[in-house]
Amino acid sequence: MDRYERIIALHRVLQAARRPVTVARLQDELGCSRATVYRDLAFLRDGLMAPLVGDGEAGFHYDKAESERFELPGLWLNSEELHALLAAQQLLSRSSGGMLSSALAPLQQRVEKLLDAHSGGKTWPVERVRVIPHRGRRMDEHVFRIVASAVLERRKLAFDYRARSTDEKSRRNCSPQRLTHYRDNWYLDAWDEDKQGLRSFSIDRISAARLADGVARDVEDAALNAHLAGSYGIFSGAPKGWATIVFSAKAARWVADEHWHSQQQGRFLADGRYELKVPYSVPRELLMDVLHYGGDAEIVEPKVLREQMRAMLQLAISNYD
Repeated sequence: MDRYERIIALHRVLQAARRPVTVARLQDELGCSRATVYRDLAFLRDGLMAPLVGDGEAGFHYDKAESERFELPGLWLNSEELHALLAAQQLLSRSSGGMLSSALAPLQQRVEKLLDAHSGGKTWPVERVRVIPHRGRRMDEHVFRIVASAVLERRKLAFDYRARSTDEKSRRNCSPQRLTHYRDNWYLDAWDEDKQGLRSFSIDRISAARLADGVARDVEDAALNAHLAGSYGIFSGAPKGWATIVFSAKAARWVADEHWHSQQQGRFLADGRYELKVPYSVPRELLMDVLHYGGDAEIVEPKVLREQMRAMLQLAISNYD
């Protein structure tokens, strides 16, 4: 542990301690000699103006009246935190596919400077962090900024929306509630002022967005989650039923570790297969995800969902006749 990391560790030990900490304990915590502990304590008190009190016999601690207000000046990160920051920086820069690049550029520059300042001349192997976006859609950066501003500033929002399912265009006036990032794409959860109900809008289908007059109506989190997260998928709505899907023993090794829904119920069957139950409303997305597993998945209940899957499979087979 170098001096930089020792100072961070020393500060955190003293900040968390409820009683004086002995020099012997600090030696164990920092992995250094007694003389080094005293030098670091002196630097913490005299160089960084920490509210350090105590002596070598009784132990050291922060003055209670000052400890809550004191923090190390600047931004102090140990090597593990720097590594995590590096990984986060790569995720930030690579997962957006260019979207928000200009808005994030200043932040990325500051992160890179911070990494350089604490790297000690070391070159960080950024190529070792790999981020692969999957099926992300193009999005207008200007639209995203307006939508995000409306959400955060609690302003009403007006925009044109072209539904992907029908390709019909409509003008929407809403009270934005929150942004949702789902499967590499962004959605706006909002209260539709004209339809008087909660809706989710795919931001890549929004155009001509503008902040409207008036303060956005706030919908309680419980109501948002009940309507928008109660069923399977992004356009869920209130649940209309539960689907029971059985996966082969081979697929079970994957499905058992997957998160399909916050209320999912899963169990291994005696023959090694896996039974998964999830609430659903609009079946389209659930059917597509089950179809992803091909012959390793079977919808058992309800019968209507099973028949819908049968029709989809027959239609798919007809394409190869």
